[in-house]
Amino acid sequence: MTAAIETPPEFAGIRAIVTGGASGIGASVVRALLARGAQVVAIDRTRDGVPEGAGSQVAEVTDDVAVRAAVAGAAAEMGGIDVVVNNAGIGAQGTVADNDDAEWLRVLDVNVLGIVRVTRAALPHLRASEHAAVVNTASIASWSGLPQRALYSASKGAVQALTLAMAADHVREGIRVTCVNPGTVDTPWVGRLLDAAPDPAAERAALEARQPTGKLVSPEAVAHAVCYLASPLATATTGTALAVDGGMHELRVRQPEQA
Repeated sequence: MTAAIETPPEFAGIRAIVTGGASGIGASVVRALLARGAQVVAIDRTRDGVPEGAGSQVAEVTDDVAVRAAVAGAAAEMGGIDVVVNNAGIGAQGTVADNDDAEWLRVLDVNVLGIVRVTRAALPHLRASEHAAVVNTASIASWSGLPQRALYSASKGAVQALTLAMAADHVREGIRVTCVNPGTVDTPWVGRLLDAAPDPAAERAALEARQPTGKLVSPEAVAHAVCYLASPLATATTGTALAVDGGMHELRVRQPEQA
């Protein structure tokens, strides 16, 4: 009898950092990468919530000195970096008139410049990798107009544009750059928004109804998409924005008939 040949895990030998890896989408990405055989270090404001099996570094993505130290610490711990998942981000509500300059600058600093700082610090390690990939978390708001999301949409639209520019800049260096565009994901942040609504149940139903699948996106579904984009098998995928939104961006479905 011929012995079965065991195939190594998809991410065997891959070393990844995930910002915002202590909660929500980020923690799901960390777990998914670990399950696929990667070494992972989460970079977040706290170590609380980092999934078991992952390393951790503490840094605010708004602090360049702290980011550089965290990336260097992760690289030292793992012996290098092959994958960067820029997931850390914050939300914002309101029209263009509803947030002052300070709030605009705060959100852009986290959601856009945070990606710049982390990727910039990791570039020397990515250039030395044979499987270099950067995956940014953008949003359905990057390319679909949503009400009461002017600031958030501007920041995530910038993430998508930045992704394409980075992909063009680094493709000849063997570094693939992509982004995921999730729909409304069932995360703690969305949970807090629902809790603050006058009628949380009605608000959840409205969020679910605007997605063709009729349900919120799970963090695990986003993590699966991130793993595809980051995979050493996805050698021809770069400059791509991958929708993980239950069809919200592209599909136009009829509303169910009322009884």
